[in-house]
Amino acid sequence: MSDLSAFYAQNVAASVTEEIIVSPRFLNKGGKPIPWVVRSMTEEENESIRKAATRRVKGRNGQYSMETDSAEYLAKLVTASVTFPDLKNAELQKSYGVMGAEALLHKMLLPGEYANLVQKVQELNGFDTDLNELVEEVKN
Repeated sequence: MSDLSAFYAQNVAASVTEEIIVSPRFLNKGGKPIPWVVRSMTEEENESIRKAATRRVKGRNGQYSMETDSAEYLAKLVTASVTFPDLKNAELQKSYGVMGAEALLHKMLLPGEYANLVQKVQELNGFDTDLNELVEEVKN
């Protein structure tokens, strides 16, 4: 058996941060694209975001069910993962004429840029890894 101490909190890597170029439209004074900084999160944070995007919906025969709005969930996941630029900054939001980090993202990014950012955030949080790929990797 393996060493159980590898699973202790102090031995596990903290959240992962990564710099990515989200858009070539945001340039520094030298004319180069400014990287955004995104971070991974814990399942506890993810669960909180999922709950915030879940609503009680009345269905057939008066029965209620819980339904997660996937677009809202992804927007909240991305805004929680982006650490730079500060999407909660009031002046940045004001410059785009919006209130709220999710609204700011939708206003400042083109659809393809937003999709790429969502994909990168999902990868960083482990949503891109297929379980079968992991099994094969472990076997090798």
